[in-house]
Amino acid sequence: MRAVLLNVAVALFAFVTLAPLVWMVAVSFMVAGEAAQFPPPLWPTAPTLEHYRTLFAVHGVGRYMLNSALLATLATLLALLFTVPAGYAFAKLRFKGRDRVFQTLVGALVIPGQVGMLPLFLMLKYMGLVNSYAGALVPWLAGIF
Repeated sequence: MRAVLLNVAVALFAFVTLAPLVWMVAVSFMVAGEAAQFPPPLWPTAPTLEHYRTLFAVHGVGRYMLNSALLATLATLLALLFTVPAGYAFAKLRFKGRDRVFQTLVGALVIPGQVGMLPLFLMLKYMGLVNSYAGALVPWLAGIF
């Protein structure tokens, strides 16, 4: 009986959590103004792709998605290129100051990222990397995480 109640509670929580997302997707297929009716319809009466055509043809969302995918992929690969050898060095090699450097890095984890935003921006500006792919990638090259 307890398992059934737990499953019902989880299903109810999932419904409450996912309902706005489902309605948002349904509204994206409605014609303009249909979602503003009272009471709002749950499903589109005449589904249309007009809003998606406008997003991709007029506003260039396809380019933004490609940029995001490219930057995310490059940032991941470059971060792996730099952080995996560093992790290996900390785990397997014994060198002078290893423990001190590691403690410093662990201590730096408690500093919020927002603290470094302005200095990072100023450094990127000084290097001429603002509004460039390199400026978006450089901060991810050697992250603490």
